[in-house]
Parts: sequence; structure tokens; C-alpha cells
Amino acid sequence: MADYDEFIKNIKRKTGIDLSLYKEAQMKRRLTSLYEKKGFRNFSDYYQAIHTDHVLLDEFLDRMTINVSEFYRNGQRWDVLDKKIIPMLLKDKKKLKIWSAACSTGEEPYSLAMVMSGHVPRSDISILATDLDKGVLERAKVGLYSDRSLKEVPKSVLQNYFVNEGQYYQVKDEIKRTVTFKQHNLLNDTYGSDFDLIVCRNVMIYFTEEAKDQIYMNFSKALRPGGILFVGSTEQIFNPAKYHFESEDTFFYKKI
Repeated sequence: MADYDEFIKNIKRKTGIDLSLYKEAQMKRRLTSLYEKKGFRNFSDYYQAIHTDHVLLDEFLDRMTINVSEFYRNGQRWDVLDKKIIPMLLKDKKKLKIWSAACSTGEEPYSLAMVMSGHVPRSDISILATDLDKGVLERAKVGLYSDRSLKEVPKSVLQNYFVNEGQYYQVKDEIKRTVTFKQHNLLNDTYGSDFDLIVCRNVMIYFTEEAKDQIYMNFSKALRPGGILFVGSTEQIFNPAKYHFESEDTFFYKKI
């Protein structure tokens, strides 16, 4: 246990990432399997190697982030976004400020861009997409995906916004141009302001209650009054008023 505690302190000093804010059993299990696979005996030896080897450090960062994503994940919620939430947000303005937080390999922000394309000219779409992991952001910028990521994509969307390249599908440049990818640590970095829509799905389950509390409060501050937070299907907020939210629909919360 002391070995892992020391590892947490060292990683925070080196990278600014506070592993104590992630659920310990899950993170410890993930990292133990990684260092054993690499031939290290404990967290102390593993940190000494990470400290001097950039490849090992990048691999560590990749393992501690959760990169499982799909286009239009939980399709019914995307229908609500398309038919109810976006029209509501566009009543007052023609251009929305949108943030896809913890965006992983890009499926989510590109899905947002495709949905927005049905409502406004593409020149009015601008989506900020962020993640802690530089590696997944580079993959997201390429915009090339296998069938596995596309199983919930409507046929019309597949035809309009992707180019089929053998076993893969390439997001068209006109969609890629609407998304800006940046590195961001939800637990450490400053948040922007006056967002109309923040989407952060299927990542909060990996954080401690204390960390979730901090992140939800920061999301609330980053939204304009009337702005919407869209969360994952296992991440219902049971006390939204604590963060100045009210429920707008299932998994959609409006800033009061």
C-alpha cells in the first residue's frame, strides 16, 4: 500500500495528475497488470523507469485513461439531443458554444458535429474536444474508424459524413474542420465559460465521489444559465440542485 501511495505522490509531482482522485481498486488493478507485463516487480521500480523513459510514460498515461467510445452511443439519447435539446438551445442564438469533454478517440465530438449539421450551416459549428491522453487526440484528428465504432450510426449519417476505405470509415473533412482537439485534465486544468452544451459521457464512473463533486461543480460554472450538461447512461446525477442544475430530460441537466 505504501508503495502505491508513494507512486501517487511521484506521479502527481511529475505529471500533475492526481491518481488519488480515481477509484483506487480499478486504477491499481489496471496499472499492476501493466507494470507486471513490462517485467517490473512493484510500483517503486515502475516509477523509476517511467521517470526516465518517455515511451513508458506515454504508455502509462494511455493505460490510465479509458478509451472506449462509439458514434451515437446510446442512440435514444442522441435522438433527444437532436430533436429536443439542440432546437431549445438554438431558440435564442444561431451559434452554440459546445465542449466534448473526455472525448477519447473523437467519436463523440464528430457525432455532435453531424447532429449539429442538421440544424445550422457547417460554418456555424465549432466544437471544442478535449482529453487527457495526447495519443487518443492524435488518433481522433485522423478520424479513421472501424465498423465496431459505427454500429449505432444511422445509414443516412454513414452515407453523408463518412468515406468508406476498405474495412475502415473516414470522417469527411467538412466534419473534421468543425472540431478542435486539445489536451485537458478535468481534475487539474481551468475550464472555459459560457458554454451552451457540455457533453461528458461514460468517464465519471472512474472517479471518486470527491472528484465527481469537483468536476460537476466546474461544469456548472462553465455553462451559461440555461446551458445543458449531457452525461452517460450510468451517470445520473441524483442531487442536481447541489450543482445548480435541474433535470431537463434523462441524462440532460440544465444550468439554473
